[in-house]
Amino acid sequence: MQISEYVSLGHPDKVADYISSYLLDQYIKKDPNTRYAVECQIKGNVVNLAGEITSKAKFTKQQIARFVKMAVNDIGYNKHYQRKWGKANTICGADLKVNTYIAAQSPDIAQGLDGWGDQGIFFGCAYPRKDYDYFECTKYLSTVIGEELYKEDIVGKDIKVLVVKKQGALARVVIAAPILTLKQLIKSKVLNDVKKICDDAKCPLIINGTGLFHKHGPVADSGTTGRKLAVDFYGGSCRIGGGSPWTKDGTKADLTLNLYARYLALKYLKDNNMNEPVFCDIACAIGRREIDISIHDAKGGVLEQYTETKSPKDLIKFFKLDKPIYADMCKNGLFARLK
Repeated sequence: MQISEYVSLGHPDKVADYISSYLLDQYIKKDPNTRYAVECQIKGNVVNLAGEITSKAKFTKQQIARFVKMAVNDIGYNKHYQRKWGKANTICGADLKVNTYIAAQSPDIAQGLDGWGDQGIFFGCAYPRKDYDYFECTKYLSTVIGEELYKEDIVGKDIKVLVVKKQGALARVVIAAPILTLKQLIKSKVLNDVKKICDDAKCPLIINGTGLFHKHGPVADSGTTGRKLAVDFYGGSCRIGGGSPWTKDGTKADLTLNLYARYLALKYLKDNNMNEPVFCDIACAIGRREIDISIHDAKGGVLEQYTETKSPKDLIKFFKLDKPIYADMCKNGLFARLK
């Protein structure tokens, strides 16, 4: 069985991820060497930011609050959206109250520039289907369906999609999305297209299994950074290593080595014209530049193993992580630039 899930940028946890990523971009614009680790929690119209920043860029609490509001408006939770859905059912960036608990980073973390700032294990994979963006089928399908529904902007911004395949055949598609009326389902081209696919596959399409829901986003549920790792990485098709890639600058292995694991798996697959999935395992040690790398197939058969000297500084330059690209990565997918 193959299974994967997607949640849209309007899901409360992704709202939290996006706020932190958007704020990081503002610091990177002013100081590319910013060191950043800021967690976010949102519930209703209240946002709590907590963490550490060391940067030449200096923003007041009022400026930080303005960036948070801009981020939420950018997601689509704005005045127009709130008028459509009702103030009791959703949030608006302009209404947010932002509490800021941010201090300077510990100087001990600076060693991450020369060696890795912590020990860790990281995993990546690539599948031999260019038309699926080199992802496993259910990961690709759940993402495409969810992204298209989000862009269509008919069924609201807080969307979840689950795709299940059994024995190579589509077995179930499950969609949760805020819907004001049942007529909206008919207006949605995406949902109608998915229904046709499910009809052809003779598998159920479940939309809001408990009925309509109106309250959504951070009104209905709290959001916290780093809670959607399977969505952010590979769905059910690959192990997950490290921690959340969001809320962090490029010196952090949780971001950079997860990117590198995907890059190496994809590179090996393309260079060797592989017709089966390729997996990459990476291990790092605190204070050391050397990383241990293993490339293997789905059965664990080793294709390559080696130790490479690759510092955070090397990979920051390689992936352009000293540029304000974090909000785009959070919006479009961590690996969207690696194709």
